Order: sequence, then C-alpha cells, then structure tokens
Amino acid sequence: MHIRILHETDAQLYQELRLSALKANPEAFGSTYEREVEFSLETVAERLKPSSGKFVLGAFDGGDSLVGIVTFVRENSLKTAHKGNVYGMYVAPQTRGKGVGKLLMLELIKQARDLAGLEQINLTVVSNNDSAKQLYKSLGFVVYGVEPNALKFNGQYADEDLMVLKL
Repeated sequence: MHIRILHETDAQLYQELRLSALKANPEAFGSTYEREVEFSLETVAERLKPSSGKFVLGAFDGGDSLVGIVTFVRENSLKTAHKGNVYGMYVAPQTRGKGVGKLLMLELIKQARDLAGLEQINLTVVSNNDSAKQLYKSLGFVVYGVEPNALKFNGQYADEDLMVLKL
C-alpha cells in the first residue's frame, strides 16, 4: 500500500473513487452523487490542488489503483487557524478491513503535525458508523458532542458524532 498527496493529475482516479463512494454510502457524506457527477475534471483537479493548509491523501494498492481517500483542510481565520478538519474519508469496499483507513489517517495526522500552530484535528462521523468511530478512537480521537439530524437524505436523518484529536 502506498499513501501520497494527490495532485491535479490524479483528478480522473479521484473522481472515479469519489463518485463510487457517494453511490455506495450516500448517508456518510454531505455531498451527493447527483451533484458531483456534474463536476468537470478541471473542477476536480482544482479541488485536489494541495496548498499550505489543504491536501487530499490517496491510498494506492500494489498497482496503481486508488483504493482510499481522505481530505484535510485547515481553518484559515485568525481565531480558528489552530484547527484542521478531516473530510471525505473513504476506503473502497474490496479493500476494507486491511488497515487502509488507518494508514490514511496516520499519514494525515503526520502531515498535519508538521503545520506550525496546528493544535487539533476535528472530524464528524455518522453516529451509527461503528467501524469508522472505532478507527478514529484507536488513533486518539474523542467524541465531544453529537449533532442530531446532521444529515438528511431521502427523508432519513442521520446524527453525527463530533470528534477531536488534540495534537
């Protein structure tokens, strides 16, 4: 397994996996397949472009197949720049249970620790997603609250646990 920061040239691979994620687990994401299927490759490439406070990590299997993704975005206002956020964590179903999610998160935490002044990483996870919550807890994240009805999809609500890792 190889983990690295994705770049604009990875837009096609990223978009394929992201759309697959939105189809397979629509309840787990704030966005929708219907919205993102309309994104041009140029839009996806621009969203992938790393900056000093934002990056997308990709996990590649032994070949060159992208099998996992996760995004980190640092807050950019004066009073919140000590925080960063995790978004869009996804591991392809055929690769789950092999530690790919943990590898992605360990690399995200490692990269985030290198950012001067960053003190904590926040994330939200659908409250009934026990496997994801176990992963985050194993890395030191703790639940600090629950947002009821955080997401609504096809008339169904989902609560989200708010989690934080102090660096």
